[in-house]
Amino acid sequence: MPDMSASVSLAMTHLVPLAEVDQNKVTPGVLGFIVFAVMALAVWGLMKSMNKHMRKVDFKEADASGEDATEASGTAKGAPKAQRG
Repeated sequence: MPDMSASVSLAMTHLVPLAEVDQNKVTPGVLGFIVFAVMALAVWGLMKSMNKHMRKVDFKEADASGEDATEASGTAKGAPKAQRG
C-alpha cells in the first residue's frame, strides 16, 4: 500500500499553491470551535441539572443542643422524609 501522507502532502501543494502556510503557527480552526462549543453546552446543561437537584435537597440546621431539627420536632430518627414533587 502506498504511503498516504506523501500523496496527501503532494495533493495539498498542488491544490493550494498560492496560500502561505506557516508551519510554526498552530490554529484551532472550525473544528476546535465546535468542540469548545459542545463542551460549553455540556457544562451549562450539567450546571442547570445540578441546580435543579440541589433545590430538592432539604437542609435541616441543628439547634444549639446538637439535636437534629427533625428530632426536636418529634419525628422518629429513622422515618423517611416526604419527597417534594
